[in-house]
Amino acid sequence: MRSPWKLLALPAREPIRRWVLGAFPRGGGGLIEYDRPMGDPGLFGPDSATWRVHADFPGMLAGGLAALMLQTLHPLALAGVWDHSNFRDDLVGRLRRTTTFVSGTTYAPRDQAMMLIERVRTIHAQVRGKAEDGRPYAADDPHLLTWVHVTEAYSFLQGFRRYSHVQLPAGAADRYYDEVRRVAEALGAREVPASEAQINGYFRRVRAELSFTARSREVLGVLSRVRLPVPVAGLSRDVFLQAGAALLPAWAESMLERTPLQRAQAGLAARALWSVAPVFRAALPDGIASRACSRMGVPAESLQRWH
Repeated sequence: MRSPWKLLALPAREPIRRWVLGAFPRGGGGLIEYDRPMGDPGLFGPDSATWRVHADFPGMLAGGLAALMLQTLHPLALAGVWDHSNFRDDLVGRLRRTTTFVSGTTYAPRDQAMMLIERVRTIHAQVRGKAEDGRPYAADDPHLLTWVHVTEAYSFLQGFRRYSHVQLPAGAADRYYDEVRRVAEALGAREVPASEAQINGYFRRVRAELSFTARSREVLGVLSRVRLPVPVAGLSRDVFLQAGAALLPAWAESMLERTPLQRAQAGLAARALWSVAPVFRAALPDGIASRACSRMGVPAESLQRWH
């Protein structure tokens, strides 16, 4: 018997499918083959917490946007984006490249996942400069790599918790953090937090390095105006952006100087996204996670169960 959400999604299946694929085309530009070789688990495999968390599209998109907001608070990490990225003109392209990297390192066969990691390492080796205060920065600095990783992993997990409609079992958060640090360490990060307690401790320690600057404001302004190539682009952006802001920890909301009105808008958007999130899942039965499951000979529905 079909679930009520699948029945509800039938009329919306194609519009939602076109929405997602229009904004985030699959396959990494044809460079990633998710369907073979058969039996290759990649870096994680179908029994991992990572495959489950990253299979939830609404939580991942909202989480990715939350991670971008957090990342604007680190002056050295932001300097690399400021000096070496065309984020002002092609923020959508940057979001797509990040999506390709995360989906590829999560679900692609191992050799292809490592190829993506090596490509990013090569790019990072060329990103160097000086921040506004004259301090040198390098994108392959292990400390900065850890910051970027932690903001993303934290935000993705919070997105899953908030929007997936799946109860996270005891210990699953620690398992997720312990798994995903493999990618950060392969990129060159060191002392990567491996549990929820360690993540919380890391945020407490790193806060002294963070600040909300004019550059932070400008990047957030660009993000607030981004137009995804989808229907009702402004509305779609605002819902996901505010739903992402709803995932921010309280200390980050304060640092980002979010007003009571903005926090109220984030709460409304979070409730709206929670309401429609199951429709996204029902309308995307053949996503990248499903293809990876087929490669491993397991049903995609198994990613909705935890064990």
